[in-house]
Amino acid sequence: MTRRYFGTDGIRGRVGEPPITADFVLKLGWAVGRVIGARHGAGEVLIGKDTRLSNYMFESALESGLSAAGIDIRLLGPMPTPGIAYLTRTLGASAGIVISASHNGHQDNGIKFFSADGFKLDDAAELAIEAQLDEPLATVESAQLGKATRLMDAPGRYIEFCKAARPAGLDLRGLRLVVDCANGAGYQVGPAVFEELGATVIRRGTHPDGLNINVDCGSTHPAGLQAAVIEQGADAGIALDGDGDRVIMVDHRGEVLDGDQLLWIIAAERARQGTLRGPVVGTQMSNLGLERALRSLDIDFHRARVGDRYVLEMLREHAGTLGGESSGHIVCLDCTTTGDGTVSALQVLGAMVRAGRPLADLLDGMTAMPQHRVDVPIERGSRPMSDARITRAVEALEAELGERGRVLLRASGTEPLLRVMVEGEEAAQVEAKARALAAEVRALCGVTEPAGANVN
Repeated sequence: MTRRYFGTDGIRGRVGEPPITADFVLKLGWAVGRVIGARHGAGEVLIGKDTRLSNYMFESALESGLSAAGIDIRLLGPMPTPGIAYLTRTLGASAGIVISASHNGHQDNGIKFFSADGFKLDDAAELAIEAQLDEPLATVESAQLGKATRLMDAPGRYIEFCKAARPAGLDLRGLRLVVDCANGAGYQVGPAVFEELGATVIRRGTHPDGLNINVDCGSTHPAGLQAAVIEQGADAGIALDGDGDRVIMVDHRGEVLDGDQLLWIIAAERARQGTLRGPVVGTQMSNLGLERALRSLDIDFHRARVGDRYVLEMLREHAGTLGGESSGHIVCLDCTTTGDGTVSALQVLGAMVRAGRPLADLLDGMTAMPQHRVDVPIERGSRPMSDARITRAVEALEAELGERGRVLLRASGTEPLLRVMVEGEEAAQVEAKARALAAEVRALCGVTEPAGANVN
């Protein structure tokens, strides 16, 4: 069945525009409550959020809808997405709800869900919720309405979880770290984890005002972190995204390490320690240099569809414990059930401390191939990949590159954009071909405005 509302990471859109409206989110809460009630009886649902202003409205709407369905609510306040997953399973809740648009700006928002085991909802549950949304909202009897309480020690519980998930014996005393929390959900707990493990922490992006989430900070805007690392003479920089499930890092020279490079460091360290289980899972966007480096160590590498839920599915299918995306979603299934920026950073720091070498040196053995990505705006709901002319343009470039590169076009799961990515051996050529292909795609899609571009 085709989903009407759920994408690769819950339901997302522009605040005030369907489906991200107060009335829809209220009914969504009710629909979730009805599905949970049918599966678990009268249960309890956790609600956490990031720091964007609209979350006050959507938290109240979800609370009202769940209460109308007879479901109790426990409010967590600002909390990283992985913290909500952790608390959902450890507190025995029937589900966890995250109000966040991750790395997007404050004008966007979204709702995503975790099941009782701390994993994202399966397809059957999402389809059941969508089916329930078609039914008229009916409120339970007054005596059966759900009650709401607040979990006051949620941040402390998550901090302790992160510390327990660090590599055995990791002590960060003597390290100087710049930690950028994107003015998002991790602004309290992120720096605290590293400080409590002994590091000297310079905080950045820890003063949210409801509107500045992901603005010139965090994992999608690392320039400020790069400058701060050099200025502060730090050993490394750590940048989370708005909801704390992604991480990128910066070495002492101010160079960015993306998710592929961090995944290599963790995988190589675990291979040395004999603790790596199953294949490493990346995505269609993962750098070819990562694949080649892993295979040089006889580590199997599998590619999933783009999206951390698909990485998780493939890891579970192949009994793996480590996977991730170049964007910085890294999944350590032996530590937690979803991508966790703080836990992933601790794994990298563990390798750095154990080796006694700078972060930059840990990239020995992996050479990233140049990639260039151009984002082409498209109409919401359009399906440009079904256009045979676009398919032919991609096939022609693939034939030209041969085994020396890759071409990937995919629709974003969270924004009305078509991602055009070209990878090859020579940076200038890769950029030129990516821009040329994007221009051709824009013309075929009838897009007249220029596309934004960024290099992965």
